[in-house]
Amino acid sequence: MSLANAQTAICYNCPVEWADWGTQIAAIKAKTGVTVPPDNKNSGQALAQMIAEKASPVADVTYLGVTFGIQAKKDGVVTAYEPANFKDVPAGLKDADGNWVTIHSGTLGFMVNVDALKGKPVPKSWADLLKPEYKGLIGYLDPASAFVGYVGAVAINQAQGGTLDNFGPAIAYFKALQKNEPIVPKQTSYARVLSGEIAILLDYDFNAYRAKYKDHAKVEFVIPAEGTLVVPYVMSLVKNGPNAANGKKVLDFVLSDEGQAIWANAYLRPVRQIALPKEVEARFLPATEYARGKTIDYGKMAEVQKSFSDRYLKEVQ
Repeated sequence: MSLANAQTAICYNCPVEWADWGTQIAAIKAKTGVTVPPDNKNSGQALAQMIAEKASPVADVTYLGVTFGIQAKKDGVVTAYEPANFKDVPAGLKDADGNWVTIHSGTLGFMVNVDALKGKPVPKSWADLLKPEYKGLIGYLDPASAFVGYVGAVAINQAQGGTLDNFGPAIAYFKALQKNEPIVPKQTSYARVLSGEIAILLDYDFNAYRAKYKDHAKVEFVIPAEGTLVVPYVMSLVKNGPNAANGKKVLDFVLSDEGQAIWANAYLRPVRQIALPKEVEARFLPATEYARGKTIDYGKMAEVQKSFSDRYLKEVQ
């Protein structure tokens, strides 16, 4: 192995502008000496590439939405590794053998442009969204095509007493919500909330915090009273990756106190309970609010996605 390669770890799906991977990559280099070239794949592309390269892997580590992490294990393209601090990660947020581990999470709730409500109260619950006063003000991404839309559907379903075997409550809720004439885009709608076109969007906490603290919009984030869903973002060591030792250093670092603090600074909830600077901690809702965000069997959630989508298209659209 040449010296030039000696200190590199290839990460699939580590784009500098998402989740502040840019800062994280710089910190990894400064602390461990390992260079991680930026990579703009998304989760689906990263998994497809790893499967294509299975006989001769190129990547050392990968970053994926949790359902893709579970699939990567099934496809045999990742391998067990327990990074430093693995034991601090809650059981529902890691593979028991270390084939994937959450590094940070998003929590689904209401991203609310307060000005666009024109004096109406900020909604606090899933039940509130059905009130006629919010007609024309609500948006959610198409649950039949966008993952965050599907996350919203699962969150609603759980909150209304449904299960991954019974999506009846979510379907009933979406039917009722149609009376309020929701806006249902297929792609991310961050800008449409900032402009006030959508006053209340079902979205992740980190987008709402970014709007509030980085773009200085009058935006609030609400974790609905009846409960919601936590969505983990995970990392894995690629099976037979060319620079496994460097890949392990990367995974150790992102779960270290310093690595976790970088995610928090980018408005993502770190998976470990670390001490954060007061001004960073103050951007997040209190832990008592986050207690309403629950984990779920993400593998099963992925398995039933298509059947839910089909039913939504047939009964709600």
